[in-house]
Amino acid sequence: MKEQIDLTRLPQHVAIIMDGNGRWAQQHGMERYMGHQEGAVSVRKIVEAAGEIGVKYLTLYAFSTENWNRPQTEVDALMALLITTIQRETPDLMSNNVRLHAIGDLSRLPKASKDELDWCIATTAKNTGLNLVLALSYSSRWEITDAVKQIAAKIQNRELNIHQIDEQIVSQHLTTRQLPDPDLLIRTGGEQRISNYLLWQLAYAELYFTPVYWPDFREKHFFEAIIDYQNRERRFGKTGEQIKNTINN
Repeated sequence: MKEQIDLTRLPQHVAIIMDGNGRWAQQHGMERYMGHQEGAVSVRKIVEAAGEIGVKYLTLYAFSTENWNRPQTEVDALMALLITTIQRETPDLMSNNVRLHAIGDLSRLPKASKDELDWCIATTAKNTGLNLVLALSYSSRWEITDAVKQIAAKIQNRELNIHQIDEQIVSQHLTTRQLPDPDLLIRTGGEQRISNYLLWQLAYAELYFTPVYWPDFREKHFFEAIIDYQNRERRFGKTGEQIKNTINN
C-alpha cells in the first residue's frame, strides 16, 4: 500500500478524529477506558507511519471540551492515560525526531497531566521531523469564541481597528495560528460528522470517513486514506479546468 503513495503529493497536514474507542471496548466485553488504552497503540503506529512517508503535521482530536461531561471515572482514566502515554512514548518521539504540540483550553487539564504535557513539549521542542499536535480540551466553538474575545479586547484597547479584521486576523487568534490548515481529515468509527473539530481550519480540507474503529486503525488504513486523498481534485472554489491550466502552466 505504501508503494502506491506519490511522495511528491502528500498532504502537508493530516487531522484525525480518533473515534470508536468506547464502542470497540464494548464490542470486546471490556470497560470503555480499555478501548482508549488500545487506541494509544494506534496513535504510536500512525505517528510512525506519518513520519515515515514525510507528512509534516499530524493533529489528533484526543479530548474535546464536551468530553468533560462524560462520567467522572472515564475522565479520570483518560487523564491518567495521558500521563502514562506521554511518559512511555517520549523516548520514541525523541528517537523519531517528532515534536509535540498541544492546542485547546489546556488550563482545564489536571495539574499532573498539564505538567507532564509541558515537560514533553519542552523535551521535544528542538526536533525537526513530524509535528504531532494533540487537541486536548478542545472544541472549535470554544476556540472561535476565544478568538473573538481576544480581537474585541484589542479593539477596546485601540491595538486594532475594526476595519483591519479579515480572515488572516481571525486565523492569527486561533490556537492553530502556527499551523497550516489541514489538507485531509480522517475520521474513524463510521460516523460522518466533524464534531466541533477545526471548523475554521477545515474549510477546504478533504474529508475521509472509515468504519474502522480507532483501536483497529493501522498503517494500511492510514495509507489507504492518503491514496484516496491523492486521487481527488482539490479546486478551492475554482473549476477543474482552471486547476488543470494552472498545473500545465
